[in-house]
Amino acid sequence: MRVLRTLDGRSYSGYRELKGAYDLGSYTLHIDHVQGDPFAPPSRVRARVHADLLRLDEKLLDNVDRRVAVEDFLTRRLVAGMEALGLQRRGSGRSGVILIDTPGQVVLPRSSVCVTSEAIEVRLAVGLPGDGRRIRAKDAEAMFVDDLPFILLHALSRSTFPFDELSEHVTLYCNQCYIRSELTGRGLIAFVGDGAVLARRNGISELPMDANLAVPFAAPDSLRVTWQLPSGKVMSGMGVPKGVTLIVGGGFHGKSTLLQAIMRGVYNHMAGDGREWCITDETAVKVRAEDGRRVSRVDISGFISNLPRGRSTTAFSTQDASGSTSQAAAIVEAIELGARVLLMDEDTSAANFMIRDARMQALVAKEREPITPFVDRVQELHRSMGVSSILVVGGSGDYLDVADVVLLMDEYVPIDATHNAEQICAKFPARRTVEATAPLSPMRERSPFPLTLGARMERMDVKSRTTFQYGDEFVELGALEQLIDESQTRAAAAMIRYALARYANGAKSLHTVVGQVIDDVYEQGFAVISPYEGCSGFYALPRPFEIGMIWNRVRALVIR
Repeated sequence: MRVLRTLDGRSYSGYRELKGAYDLGSYTLHIDHVQGDPFAPPSRVRARVHADLLRLDEKLLDNVDRRVAVEDFLTRRLVAGMEALGLQRRGSGRSGVILIDTPGQVVLPRSSVCVTSEAIEVRLAVGLPGDGRRIRAKDAEAMFVDDLPFILLHALSRSTFPFDELSEHVTLYCNQCYIRSELTGRGLIAFVGDGAVLARRNGISELPMDANLAVPFAAPDSLRVTWQLPSGKVMSGMGVPKGVTLIVGGGFHGKSTLLQAIMRGVYNHMAGDGREWCITDETAVKVRAEDGRRVSRVDISGFISNLPRGRSTTAFSTQDASGSTSQAAAIVEAIELGARVLLMDEDTSAANFMIRDARMQALVAKEREPITPFVDRVQELHRSMGVSSILVVGGSGDYLDVADVVLLMDEYVPIDATHNAEQICAKFPARRTVEATAPLSPMRERSPFPLTLGARMERMDVKSRTTFQYGDEFVELGALEQLIDESQTRAAAAMIRYALARYANGAKSLHTVVGQVIDDVYEQGFAVISPYEGCSGFYALPRPFEIGMIWNRVRALVIR
């Protein structure tokens, strides 16, 4: 690294001369972006090692699912290598840090590692050493000559690599994908395996509750299904059928915990998470009320119509939605993006959107109430649109009339209470009147325009998992409960930028535009969405629903 030695002591901006590729013997270093000073976000680099270092079996890379699992496993190995190295501080600010996108409990397609038959490319962030605003060249050389080779060899050296663990990791991931692919054919929308640990350590942790405290899941016999997996493993558990399923029970008995596990079951979990056998239809979307969100030209007339002063709701827009209008819009937007399953929790829903009981119907005449409550649409969504629903209900007994399955949670143990619920409905008939006076109309597709309302496309940034910046606007994403990783949010921002430049034209539907971007990422890799040279290692693939939902919340983007 002769160039580096000539920079010692110079102004920190001199590091920019390092951009390019360097053969360092054990690996090739690509420096794609150099930070402006030691306190700025770290520089983006790629370390490329020859595939012979590890010599992976070609069968591990012959389809997308196995490749995703392999790259996730290697990323976790690299994280372990960095932990073994320890934190190396070498000057001011972030000098000396080496970072990689660290996976959590979920296995996602990530850009941190890219494996081909020729090479393994590791994408990192590196804090180039500086003393104030002066270059510390010897420390930078130590990072590239000592630290990075240590991490790469610790993670990827064939002599110490745990190939059996890799095989188990890949097999688990492929088994999970197999169950998800077979759900529809079995008439199911979700599966929860026997022995699953659904509870978490606390309300902010993704780690499982201690096995000595948790109640392992056990399927009711009436809902039990068994899978013969491609690996030869036999897995048994509860199958949730298509239709309308209620999760009921007393407070703190596990209703929301079960729904949370089903909600997260759209992703595959690593071994030991406790929810690795919670598998949900990949199109399941959790919807909720979200006061104050932006809604743009959404047809919510199937749920809210006849507004005062004759205001139409067939292309409803507001910059400050109420709880009921935001939940209606969320349902329509999810179905527009292809959702076949809706997940709802009474605790996070608008009460007046979910139900109007007989007494309130008597007090407020239907002609003065614009809301058609969800209880009067949920079965129609299933019959006419093929959209199933799983709902946590604790206080609205009228939902028993529209349920196909009723699961009673009793101290975290699920009981099939469907027959008991039918008997209760016969003994205590509902007194309310069904308020759906016309059938649901077909969902109208909306098309995004490429133009913005004064926002600057070059200012698109992610501040956290739940905060997205577009131009001068900050968009809060906390209500998107299935957006689980900051790197997903970062990728969604890049994908929206890419879609605005490539596919959004005012004619293609949002569903089509988002689908085309995801197809491009699968076919060409994450580099296709990167606005910079090389590829950031801090992208994780979001689902089309989360991309579309972020898009729907950005006030500066135009849609028709």
